[in-house]
Amino acid sequence: MEQFTLNLIVVGFTFAIYIGIAIWARAGSTAEFYAAGQGVNPVLNGMATGADWMSAASFISMAGIIALAPAGGYTQSAFLMGWTGGYVLLALLLAPYLRKFGKFTVPEFIGDRFYSGGARLVAVICLIVISVTYVIGQMRGVGVTFARFLEVSTDMGLYIGAAIVFAYAVFGGMKGITYTQVAQYVVLIIAYTIPAIFISLSLTGSFLPQLGLIGGYAPQGGDVAMLAKLDAVVMELGFTQYTADTTSMVNMLLFTMSLMIGTAGLPHVIIRFFTVPKVADARSSAGWALVFIALLYTVAPAVGAMARLNLTTTFWPNAVAGAALDGDAISLEAINTDPNLSWINTWKNTGLLAFEDKNGDGMIQYYNEASPRMKEIAAERGWVGNELTKIDNDMMVLANPEIAQLPGWVIALVAAGGLAAALSTAAGLLLAISSAVSHDLIKGSINPNISEKGELLAARISMAGAIVLATWLGLNPPGFAAQVVALAFGLAAATIFPALMMGIFSKRINKEGAILGMLAGLIFTAVYIFIYLGWFFIPGTNMLPNTPDNHIFGISPLSIGTVGAMVNFGVAYVVSMMTKAPPAHVIDLVESIRVPKGAGKAQAH
Repeated sequence: MEQFTLNLIVVGFTFAIYIGIAIWARAGSTAEFYAAGQGVNPVLNGMATGADWMSAASFISMAGIIALAPAGGYTQSAFLMGWTGGYVLLALLLAPYLRKFGKFTVPEFIGDRFYSGGARLVAVICLIVISVTYVIGQMRGVGVTFARFLEVSTDMGLYIGAAIVFAYAVFGGMKGITYTQVAQYVVLIIAYTIPAIFISLSLTGSFLPQLGLIGGYAPQGGDVAMLAKLDAVVMELGFTQYTADTTSMVNMLLFTMSLMIGTAGLPHVIIRFFTVPKVADARSSAGWALVFIALLYTVAPAVGAMARLNLTTTFWPNAVAGAALDGDAISLEAINTDPNLSWINTWKNTGLLAFEDKNGDGMIQYYNEASPRMKEIAAERGWVGNELTKIDNDMMVLANPEIAQLPGWVIALVAAGGLAAALSTAAGLLLAISSAVSHDLIKGSINPNISEKGELLAARISMAGAIVLATWLGLNPPGFAAQVVALAFGLAAATIFPALMMGIFSKRINKEGAILGMLAGLIFTAVYIFIYLGWFFIPGTNMLPNTPDNHIFGISPLSIGTVGAMVNFGVAYVVSMMTKAPPAHVIDLVESIRVPKGAGKAQAH
């Protein structure tokens, strides 16, 4: 069976499952649309949360970032520690208390706790900015996956993905999304781990990729550690040692913390914990989410390292058993005639991989042309520069089964997994946007007396509008999408997380402190990022080059969310101490949230 047909069958089968679940789990009330009727089992909610969080960034991009990091793979472990650590904070500090509060959305909690429509509005703005940013990334993931595996244009892939999300998100709401995400988690975790197991067996002889990462390199008899082999190969070609330590531990610490508190402050993740029956279930489902996430996140370092080794030995065949430079680089003839190498031209057609025979010797030399040692070698051998001119991070996981020459059904499974990851998170983000518009803006401010039927209609219209916007942004992605992802994490860390923490654990923080704290965190974080990446990301408007020697105290724009959170906390505390204390009913509200028993059903106010 042809690979295209196999891809179509597997992806089509999974889509049919998603739509079938949407029909079965159609929301009939606002409680079901916003919070699945508070009836989701904590284990299933943990699984759905895992799918909601493990987006296209986790499934498609993360291992690629680890594999191709210019500073080495170790420095990118911050993504693993930050994203998983954020769930520990969420489980311990936020989820049970927000579930006890018994409302539908994060802005609603902020508005009620700080007795201010202004605070609720600021939270809505932050939520929409963060969610829209992430949707762009998910739509890119959908487009990349469709373009490669179903052989359609990126635009057509986006239309198909939008139609699928529309089918189960608009009608099913949180109820339909939750059970669809359970199915999507099963698809994506199988799609991620099965290729990793095959590749680990091939390279290390170990069934578990986690053990294979620290195991021996099988093609050389297992006497050399796999990571030692990878280090030797990449360093021979002039690249940084793969396991090299970070050059700035302070910046890495701040970046990890920014990812952690940014994760704990992401609205589309937090609302998942409004769907369980009891307060204890919120904490339990956060624990289960960590378990399900760990199944992928502990495999990701192995996938990244093995993908980098397989890619390098493909372009330098002699590196499999010896030194790369003792043999010739891969030839253009092999790329064009060897069926096992057909993936190179296939991925070249997507634009995510590019190569050029610059010196006309019929071979493609892949090396770090900036390395002084490699410059000398290149001059001796007549090379005129690195000829593997582009390797996109986003292709590494999707191409991994082809690079490793795995069976066609594994390649099809990876395609389905990539789409499941992108669609599951897109649905969660779109629901967060829809809830903010229909519940926090329309019902909370514009028309408080709207009927439940009217609010449900408004929620569905908002969801449809969000899908149209997400599709348009996917078709016309801003050139600064990668930078805006950093801004989204920074904003979540500097605005929503501190507001929730102070709202739960401090009875003295008042509305003036909360509003000014969020605004201070928002402005400080955005301005710092704009200084290095350009005002509103307009090219050429940055005030300083985005290089380590220009960063204030060595803090990169990616790490500034942690400092922004400190600014938020500090401003909120100082302003609250200088202004009137919260009223008695708000203090009573804070005390009631902390009581571990007696959480009622969610109420729409």
